[in-house]
Amino acid sequence: METLTTILIGLATFFALWLGLALLMKTEYTVSRSVIIHKHLESVFSYLKLLKNQDNFSVWAKMDPNMTKTYKGTDGQVGFVSAWDSPMKNVGSGEQEILEIEENVKIVSELRFLKPFKGEATAQMIVKNVGESQTKVYWQFHGKMKYPFNLLLVFLRMDKKIGGDLATGLHNFKEILEK
Repeated sequence: METLTTILIGLATFFALWLGLALLMKTEYTVSRSVIIHKHLESVFSYLKLLKNQDNFSVWAKMDPNMTKTYKGTDGQVGFVSAWDSPMKNVGSGEQEILEIEENVKIVSELRFLKPFKGEATAQMIVKNVGESQTKVYWQFHGKMKYPFNLLLVFLRMDKKIGGDLATGLHNFKEILEK
């Protein structure tokens, strides 16, 4: 009985500590990477605003080339939805919807993850002219984790985890456009 009491007190202490620390931690994260592409801003943006083109450079799209893809609306316009479904755990299922397009400036979309975990994030792709035929492209993810799960952000290291995929995707994007 004494062992059970000790275990229960230990578990209660662990959860109380978890809940207390989670109150002090941020609930949001932002990950951003960029690349300079040697092309005019308008041609970079024209390619970028079509969600279907992400299949050509996104790390996540390349993880399962056989995933099921469905589309609603007109690609490159607000309201367009690209949905995916894959049995692979690292890909899962979800959808991406274009929320805002500021021509030759940025594209904002919402990502709704369904499997293996439910969640939402906002993705932005921003372009800036940085010289003669040079465009800087920023790819940014912003997400939230609800309390008390936000404490997991300390362990998940989102910047390293997602940032590497964003950097690789931008490198792939650069190679495609500079061919």
